[in-house]
Amino acid sequence: MVVCFVVARWPNLIDRTVNRELDIIYLDNAASTWPKPPGVAEATARMIAECAAGPGRGTHRMALAAGRVLLETRSRLATLFGIRNPSDIAFTANCSEALNLAIKGFVRPGDHVVTTTLEHNSVRRPLAELERKYGIRTTYVKADREGNLDLKAFEAAFLPNTTLAVCTHASNLLGSVLPVADMAAIVRRHGARLLVDAAQTAGARPIDVEAEGIDMLAFAGHKGLFGPQGTGGLYVHPDIVLEPLVHGGTGSQSENSDMPDVRPDRYEGGTPNVPGIAGLGEGIRYVIEQTPEAIRDKEYGLTAMMMDGLAGIPGVRLLGPGPGKDRAGIVSFVAEGVESAELAFLLDRQYGIAVRAGYHCTPLAHETAGTAETGAVRASVSCMNTPDDVKALIGAVGEIVTSKRRA
Repeated sequence: MVVCFVVARWPNLIDRTVNRELDIIYLDNAASTWPKPPGVAEATARMIAECAAGPGRGTHRMALAAGRVLLETRSRLATLFGIRNPSDIAFTANCSEALNLAIKGFVRPGDHVVTTTLEHNSVRRPLAELERKYGIRTTYVKADREGNLDLKAFEAAFLPNTTLAVCTHASNLLGSVLPVADMAAIVRRHGARLLVDAAQTAGARPIDVEAEGIDMLAFAGHKGLFGPQGTGGLYVHPDIVLEPLVHGGTGSQSENSDMPDVRPDRYEGGTPNVPGIAGLGEGIRYVIEQTPEAIRDKEYGLTAMMMDGLAGIPGVRLLGPGPGKDRAGIVSFVAEGVESAELAFLLDRQYGIAVRAGYHCTPLAHETAGTAETGAVRASVSCMNTPDDVKALIGAVGEIVTSKRRA
């Protein structure tokens, strides 16, 4: 099988399955944002062409230049997230690795963890592994069908041996945004720590780890921060010491058999993805210039428009918070008489619209939404999208659903 990725504005790339050029309306930003801002691809390519050296592994000018790229990107992340010391940020390959580092590095045998039924498998699976291997206990606090969390139920889940609470900042299926600051206050009352999965919110809405009481923040580089795939990171509160997920070379304290006790080296074994981090730095620069507040407002406007249009199509049911309520730039839906996978396929092949169908790596959220048997179609925007993109989706879904109902 030959797989060909087709993108708008690159007419030399051909959809070989149908042997024609195809422009894409890209509405799969919850998986990975596209297009990227100007400068991201250039910065990535420039590092490969001009500075392909190992940071922290030498004193020659290329190694020092690579180290500066990491430092600059780390500093921009600190500015964006209200982090005092950039060294408290460790780069990872993605948000999944960051969550694994936080969970496996913090939780110990006999611990109890509180989390929610909105979590991605990047939270659920590490916790399940620790349950199997070390006998930890996990309580999943149920959200309602719109993705709202009862804070009284959340607090009631804490036990004397609860050490960690883990929550998504925004559901990658329902789009609901959790009250992280309120949850952090509850976590502190019980002497535990709070880990927040910001895969869907980093860059797309304001985050201040100190003001909101976040002890660890996991984020993806390739989503709302507009970096290349293969980038992400984890903020770790200075009072927390994690067991490293990877043991290897760091260029520091090389005489020791253990990982260094200095940050971020302790959590960054092996040569980092310097070209990707260079591109990430440019993506973060764009977010800071635009401001997360402005990005959130634009995405919310597009999302509200999408909800209004899709809700007017007979047989379409929207998931997540209702009109006028806060949500991330995600609209998931099911259509009567059309399987989600088929609907997404037709949107791509007949209309050139990229969305995602299925279970979105969050089976518990599908149980919460009542779509565990059907899955759902998810359309997700970034600030790069336009009202015309949304209108195209609404029109295409309307045509497909109407056609299926007539058949």
